[in-house]
Amino acid sequence: MFYFAAFLLVVALFGRSTEAFKVGVGQHDMTGPAAQVNFMGYAVPNQIGRGIHMRLHARAFVVADDSDSRVAFVSLDGGMGSDLLNIKVLARVGELLGDAGIYTYDNLAISGTHSHSGPAGFLQYVLYQFTSLGYVEETMDAFVEGISQAIVKAHNNVEEGSISYTTGNKLMDSNINRSPSSYLLNPEDERAMYSDLGDTDKNMLLLKFASESGTDLGMLNWFAVHGTCMNNTNKLISGDNKGLASYLFEKDMNGQDVLPGSGKFVAAFASTNLGDVSPNTQGPVCHSGPNEGQPCDFDKSTCKDDKGKDKNEACYSLGPGEDMFESTKIIGTNQYEHAKDLYEKATEKLEGKVDYRHSFLDMRNKEVVLADGSKGRTCPAALGYSFAAGTTDGPGMFDFTQGTNSSSPFWNVVSGFISKPTDAEIACQAPKPILLNTGDVEKPYDWDPATVPISVFQIGDLFVLNAPGELTTMAGRRLRRSIENVLKEGGVSNPIVTIAGLTNTYTHYITTFEEYQAQRYEAASTLYGPHTLGAYIQEFTRITKDLLEGSESTSDAEPEDLTEKQISFVPPVIADFAPIGSKFGGVKDDASDAYAVGDVVRVGFHGANPRNNQRIGGSFGTVERK
Repeated sequence: MFYFAAFLLVVALFGRSTEAFKVGVGQHDMTGPAAQVNFMGYAVPNQIGRGIHMRLHARAFVVADDSDSRVAFVSLDGGMGSDLLNIKVLARVGELLGDAGIYTYDNLAISGTHSHSGPAGFLQYVLYQFTSLGYVEETMDAFVEGISQAIVKAHNNVEEGSISYTTGNKLMDSNINRSPSSYLLNPEDERAMYSDLGDTDKNMLLLKFASESGTDLGMLNWFAVHGTCMNNTNKLISGDNKGLASYLFEKDMNGQDVLPGSGKFVAAFASTNLGDVSPNTQGPVCHSGPNEGQPCDFDKSTCKDDKGKDKNEACYSLGPGEDMFESTKIIGTNQYEHAKDLYEKATEKLEGKVDYRHSFLDMRNKEVVLADGSKGRTCPAALGYSFAAGTTDGPGMFDFTQGTNSSSPFWNVVSGFISKPTDAEIACQAPKPILLNTGDVEKPYDWDPATVPISVFQIGDLFVLNAPGELTTMAGRRLRRSIENVLKEGGVSNPIVTIAGLTNTYTHYITTFEEYQAQRYEAASTLYGPHTLGAYIQEFTRITKDLLEGSESTSDAEPEDLTEKQISFVPPVIADFAPIGSKFGGVKDDASDAYAVGDVVRVGFHGANPRNNQRIGGSFGTVERK
């Protein structure tokens, strides 16, 4: 009997399927202030929130192996991750769990879907605070609490389970390249490798999370498209196309009667290499002037005005719908339906260990060994002239145009008041004409990050590259291809590599060296110069090799917590009262007695300022059945 019991114990210990992981999912509301706060994304000063299209959520996934090595991945319905978010979230999660060592910089990734319709003020650097009038504590508090609660829920929900994956067929009619002239500068033989996809990635990598008994727990996918269906005139908080896709998937899995964000099943549509990828699939055309209705200039994305001058303001793209709300619905529904199809087909299971490596990189002067063996360097952060031109998703202002490789005496003088670049900095960033030399400015505090985080998560044969910016299509392909080769050389026969973009901090864009030469918006916004991508490939290669070899990864100093230096000019709620003779919640415009199918129901109530109570986890209004 003893030997039989011992045999059963051995089977229990060593006969367990290697497909099993410990998995947990969770989500929480993180909507933030719904009025009087500028939105993060387009940098339009008058894009100030005035309500809610859909609430924002943080969606967390925790995966651990038998040794309890674990990672936590969070996809948030917001623009991007930030240094200060990570600092505060780690502190809050440690407080909630009573243990600050479970989740650290090393094994936590916070990735933004890149919606441009969420409240701003949660990045600690000056450049991102101009239009939001500085730091917005209301936004930060809502984001920190929402993300932290989502992680804690996922942590507490951890159970034995499995993760299946698939990539399936291409998702068509849901993205276009908004800088195709830059893409064409990449080597012809490299572009030929992706002839079936063209100038945008159309594959969706999907993970299916299930309990040991087969209960559906969650879904996480990565697909490249900007969160810019809602344009820069929108003033309603929105998760944009990916937020809507999550809403539809969760509604499907949790049931129609379950309020958004309160169901057990969690569905995240995460961002990847979306840098030059737009959801506005009609493409750029001129909306005024003598060329109205015609395509914009291919290289500069400009239109002639009545005086024959090239201007960017009239050149922009529209989505597939009649308005931005319908476009959001179409692009979001496309992703939802494609993901649902992949989810049903996801049968291939991940198996193996969970591991991770993380490193902080000082990007101001990092040596980069180039493909031919020569050496280059990254540069202190700077933005070029075309940064101010904006994109075809949201044009800029003044006389800036995309593709500008030369400077203007006037703007040189203006930008020189902020920080005049040295000859060495000009040479390092070339051919970028420097408009904002942000890397040298420390007043009132840092304008851009000097030190940035990167990390790689391993879940079996899946490797997630957590990148702190927006990689363009080819930049992402080049990074994935490089790491795939490293993994194969290290003994991983069939690695699955994906990029989680906009993760843990924000460094604007990351283009290829060839795309950088054109100096369109994405290149002008590549902070650390022409060798930025080369540096990331080099450093991701280093930490991936460390992971394969079981070595620790070296790191530069972590970024400073600038909380005490933050400045805010956001005015408080001055007064909040209902009209005389009424009260908060009182009916202003009542409903009609009867409606026909398809009628629009309009009602009005006397409401308080939503900044006084963000109604986290609830709603400012519900439609109820009698």
